[in-house]
Amino acid sequence: MEDKKQRPVPGGERGPRKGPKFNIYWIYGIIFLLLIGLQFFSGSLGSNTQEISFQDFKTSYLDKGTVEKLVVVNNSEVEVYTKASAQPQQPGSRSPFTRSTAADPAIKFRIGSVETFENNLRDAQVNVPEGQRVRVIYEPRGSLLNDILNSFLLPAILIVAMWFLIMRKMGGGAGGAGGAGGIFNIGKSKAQLFEKGTRVNITFNDVAGLDEAKVEVMEIVDFLKNPKKYTSLGGKIPKGALLVGPPGTGKTLLAKAVAGEAQVPFFSMSGSDFVELFVGVGASRVRDLFKQAREKAPCIVFIDEIDAIGRARGKNVVMSNDERENTLNQLLVEMDGFSGDTGIIVLAATNRPDVLDTALLRPGRFDRQISIDIPDVKGREKIFEVHLKPIKKSKNLDINKLATQTPGFAGADIANICNEAALIAARQGKTEVDMQDFNDAIDRVIGGLEKKNKIISPEEKKVIAFHEAGHAVCGWFLEHAHPLVKVSIVPRGVAALGYAQYLPKEQYLYTTEQMNDQMVALFGGRAAEDIIFGQISTGAQNDLERITKMAYSMISIYGMNDKVGNISYYDGQQEYATTKPYSEETAKIIDEEVRALILGQYERTKKLLSEHKHHLHALAEELLKKEVLFKDDLERLIGKRPFEDMTPNEGIPPVTGTVGSETRFGDNS
Repeated sequence: MEDKKQRPVPGGERGPRKGPKFNIYWIYGIIFLLLIGLQFFSGSLGSNTQEISFQDFKTSYLDKGTVEKLVVVNNSEVEVYTKASAQPQQPGSRSPFTRSTAADPAIKFRIGSVETFENNLRDAQVNVPEGQRVRVIYEPRGSLLNDILNSFLLPAILIVAMWFLIMRKMGGGAGGAGGAGGIFNIGKSKAQLFEKGTRVNITFNDVAGLDEAKVEVMEIVDFLKNPKKYTSLGGKIPKGALLVGPPGTGKTLLAKAVAGEAQVPFFSMSGSDFVELFVGVGASRVRDLFKQAREKAPCIVFIDEIDAIGRARGKNVVMSNDERENTLNQLLVEMDGFSGDTGIIVLAATNRPDVLDTALLRPGRFDRQISIDIPDVKGREKIFEVHLKPIKKSKNLDINKLATQTPGFAGADIANICNEAALIAARQGKTEVDMQDFNDAIDRVIGGLEKKNKIISPEEKKVIAFHEAGHAVCGWFLEHAHPLVKVSIVPRGVAALGYAQYLPKEQYLYTTEQMNDQMVALFGGRAAEDIIFGQISTGAQNDLERITKMAYSMISIYGMNDKVGNISYYDGQQEYATTKPYSEETAKIIDEEVRALILGQYERTKKLLSEHKHHLHALAEELLKKEVLFKDDLERLIGKRPFEDMTPNEGIPPVTGTVGSETRFGDNS
């Protein structure tokens, strides 16, 4: 039975406020204007004297001998007291806000400077004896209200207002970081709470291509909803699950779906939210988070990007962070400390599991690691179906072909392609998105924006054409090279003057022969320039980077060299390795073997292109005419590929770190 009165959600969003909107800063502005107005007008309250010029004063008063005295106020204004006006006023006839002499002056006039006034007064009384001249008094004066405001009230109001604003800022009321309640609650958790009835728009139907991960996550939710189903057999509910996978694969999306589907309270917080300017805040927020979770148990706590606080301790003394390590220590204690909690499951997401502390990964804390990999061809097809729902697509759109053309693409990449295709179609005034729009979107995501106005000289364009034709020919006549999809000499992106797009086979393992053929395909552009022009250009930078990385991996990581042997010098735990795990002599051998391997594959590439030189010329000349060639064009120009095209294996994701789906000419990024 639900409570009739809903309790406030700690750290969550507040509901809409009823009644008219009210901003307290308007009060500050009104009070400030009132104080300024009183300060300006207080000096004139109760003052009814007339103002005249010095010449009128001399003629009407000074020459007639009726002046009793002159009072120079603040060196800017002169008050004239006549023998009649110098008498004291009756009580109550003067404003209480103005301080002056016992009587009001008869008239007053303003002066430019004291020196000018004294000279004019001396000239006007030149014939008057010294003892009978008008007495002049210099008096600094202000109103009673001005004195109060300047000496006490106004500074006090300003100090109080500034203190109030600072407290509101630090307390989170105006965008601060301390949470509601002020600076004293800065150690409170900032986790957002989703309870039953909280509307979350994302469900498991919005998560495609992660079937195995969804099953495990749904099982965790079932643990909390039906604990007796598992504990009756002596089992224990797992303490936590870690979502591991590359960026953009849907880790956070899966957690959002859990919040939308779960019928238990769901706390969501980022790993960076624990760390603050003040020392000890991280550990305090961890304690407060689990305190709230115990009150809501059974519940789920989700920490996104947990590597922000969960990095391994003591690996690098120079880059150590005591505050982060204290936060991690508190998290370890809360997850599985001396007094272990039941009914709280911690979900966390990271794309860097190799840097996490081993104490965080042990059973009893994160009992399960749920792998969320790059989707395979079936997964990509399901993801396309999800993102194509709001798009007005053409009837001839082949979703399976789109999934086949995008190997290695994560869910975020596919969402970007669908959005780009819709924008391209709208830019061209179409009423629906067709296959050509998606092909253009894929090209834009892979190679960058097309640079139609980029001026390229005919000589450079010829070099680019033979460079890309070299890639195409090598890939066409090598058994283990990736099948060619498209080759283009249209400039794209920041510095890519041309690119060749391939369709890599989705597989787990690569043999030495496959990697050698891929190196030859990458060398095709550089070797074609060498054969045709007798010189090389800077356009093979991207190719050389990938070739060098592949060669070092084959020799120092995968043990694919007889001289170095079956030894791997790769250590995934050494995030900040300052020394190599081998001697200088071994490093020299590795460098020599890498150089020999690369040289051998380059000579093999030149030999292959020399045998197919006529095919190289045919492709380059056609590229100069059309600028873009597809697989059908290659079959027309140089015949069918002598090897069967490798179709993507269904259900097998690509190996992390393998050769990508395109090679670029002139890529200096």
